[in-house]
Amino acid sequence: MIIDSIITIVRLLSQFLFLFILAYVILSFLVPQTNSFHRLVDNIVEPLLRPIRKFVPPFQNIDFSPLILVILLQLGTSLLVALLNRLR
Repeated sequence: MIIDSIITIVRLLSQFLFLFILAYVILSFLVPQTNSFHRLVDNIVEPLLRPIRKFVPPFQNIDFSPLILVILLQLGTSLLVALLNRLR
């Protein structure tokens, strides 16, 4: 059914975005920003983190915005999948 395909796509996109957020966090500690892969990940994740950083500034030099983004991503995915399941 089409709804099942849409749910699968939503979950896959959510998982890929989670992996990009995880890579962003790890790369921020290990690799300089001049690395091309780091720039790619930065271009994908940074626009999603900027609005969160406006409301949640770093606390003692610890940036919690990636964690908040992961929580929002999981909540959004769960809500969207629940709505799509009701359309069946």
